[in-house]
Amino acid sequence: MPLKGEELIEMYRRLLRIRYFDEAARKQLAEGRVPGAMHASTGQEAAVVGACIALRAGDYLVGNHRSHGHPIAKGAKLNPLMAELMGKKTGVCKGKGGSMHLADFEIGSLGESGIVGGGIPIATGAGLSARVRGTDQVAVCFFGDGASNEGTFHESLNLAAIWKLPVIYFCENNLYAATTPAVETTSVENIADRAAGYGIPGSVVDGQDAVAVHRVMSEAIQRARNGLGPSLVEAKTYRYVEHADGVPIPGLYRSSEEIERWKKRDPISIHRAKLIAEGLLADAQAGEIEAQVRAEIQQAVEFALQSDFPEPGEAFADLYANPLPVRGAGAASRQARVGRTPRDSGSQREITYFEAILEAEREEMSRDERVILIGEDIAILEATGLLTGFGPNRLRSAPISENSFVGAAIGAALTGLRPIVDLTIANFVYLAMDQLINQAAKIRYMSGGQTSVPIVVRASMWHDGSNAAHHSDRPYPMFMNVPGLKIVVPATAYDMKGLLKAAIRDDDPVLIFEDYGLWSQRGPVPEEDYVVPLGVADVKREGRDVTVVAIGSTVRLALEAAEELSADGISVEVIDPVSLVPLDTQAILASVAKSGRLVLVDPANKTAGAAAEIAAIVAEEGFKSLKGPIARVTTPDVHIPFSPALEKPLYPSKEKIVAAVRQQLARH
Repeated sequence: MPLKGEELIEMYRRLLRIRYFDEAARKQLAEGRVPGAMHASTGQEAAVVGACIALRAGDYLVGNHRSHGHPIAKGAKLNPLMAELMGKKTGVCKGKGGSMHLADFEIGSLGESGIVGGGIPIATGAGLSARVRGTDQVAVCFFGDGASNEGTFHESLNLAAIWKLPVIYFCENNLYAATTPAVETTSVENIADRAAGYGIPGSVVDGQDAVAVHRVMSEAIQRARNGLGPSLVEAKTYRYVEHADGVPIPGLYRSSEEIERWKKRDPISIHRAKLIAEGLLADAQAGEIEAQVRAEIQQAVEFALQSDFPEPGEAFADLYANPLPVRGAGAASRQARVGRTPRDSGSQREITYFEAILEAEREEMSRDERVILIGEDIAILEATGLLTGFGPNRLRSAPISENSFVGAAIGAALTGLRPIVDLTIANFVYLAMDQLINQAAKIRYMSGGQTSVPIVVRASMWHDGSNAAHHSDRPYPMFMNVPGLKIVVPATAYDMKGLLKAAIRDDDPVLIFEDYGLWSQRGPVPEEDYVVPLGVADVKREGRDVTVVAIGSTVRLALEAAEELSADGISVEVIDPVSLVPLDTQAILASVAKSGRLVLVDPANKTAGAAAEIAAIVAEEGFKSLKGPIARVTTPDVHIPFSPALEKPLYPSKEKIVAAVRQQLARH
């Protein structure tokens, strides 16, 4: 549909806003008022404006580190954007995102990723969310030519193509990835040519002509709204300035003649001339608009300069939607449960750990239509009758591309869904590390609390089964070091079901690491609805002589060891932390205060493990209670071998726990 006159004039305003905003921001950077670096999109304005003018208010966009133009093109307010660049508390992200990471959820801007290609799966997930919710929203993902070589680009296009998601992948090809020419890194003449490999349309458009971009984008958007799936649009454009201001990259990789040649096709000049030629504006009227926009930008600069910086304590706000308990506070309200079992419930039955997983997923998907399940081989659950009645729209069997479908789940979580991701084997979590750490854990924080990320990721630890090193890791300790994530390691069927249900209802990203060896273990689980709260430990067995804190599969071993030791009159208290983040430190410290001795049992490696962290906490906060050194029973720092003769001796065992407890007592 051709643009109306007022739309063409509005297009001119937005082109000017981006150009003048970047000019003002570069000036403030040079004068020391904008910290860090910034990436101006001077010369590329027509590409983003032409694309965004074609969108509706409810549509989504995801951008990249060259970020100012994207939200401005979709109508974002200028004052908070400029304040954000200066790190002020009135910034759109409260000073936590900065130039490369602008996000404005009010206009559907889901964030700008400083990780090249990092936002592509997020936009894919926004399209998935629209499809599942049954709306006609679309998502547009902006990225540069360099990102088209990232795995996220290829994985996401494939995912969107097979699911026919309403996503437009928009490449701003400015011919250089930082300083490297695209012709030296790309195997095809046009990036849009890659669309054919995924069976979707690919279009090349003059990125200096906003009207031409709008025409191509309108066709792609309408195709997406009609349920026909994604498109790839490549806008040939150019940046007149260096890759980043504030970063000393020499500009010797391109000639001044090349820059001047592109400046002759300046997008603002092209559009201005078009408006005047078509009689929509006189030269004087165009000048008035330019003056008005300059005044808008100056007002934004003044607003930012007059705004206050955030207080240092505000650095800790917005990390979690459901904040972690403050260590050392609220002990009474968070008192550990003793012997958490369904013995007091109205109905009792025994099911396996794996059945508890399926029950939790089935019940939560029935309770809340926003809950979906994504993962490899998910379709088998319905085909075998294990999880039925939800259909392919909510049971999403994904291709083997963990980074893309985890990222898509994050994008879906940002836009109204509550995804469960099944990674099958815990080692596969490494393939999705970028999306989990740089996106899921940080989006809420970097956006200044504008959003939540209600996603659950299940990862099964397949150790102790001759699976060798590529399938036998216990990776949860490394994620304990990532602020923004919550980490759970369930030990029983009861806890697995209750914790999974609690995680699905939580508004933060939760990683559940379950032991595959427990899948067949049976245990009492009530039929009634219940949740097991995160951050509340379970005292599995009360005792007075030694505290044993055991994690995951080692809880059963610790209970067996405690039973054996009781024959000799040794009273062992066994605590299951249940969740490692948040960690119920008060329950552990209270037990150590009673017993004076601590043995930590952890199936993960010894160095930098969960046991090491708990030991450090007790040493810092409960040292006076200790009667001797803390003992750790863990897996040694070695990769897991295939042969059972080599593998099995590595792990914690009942015998090792008994020996550690006896050694504790022998010291006194």
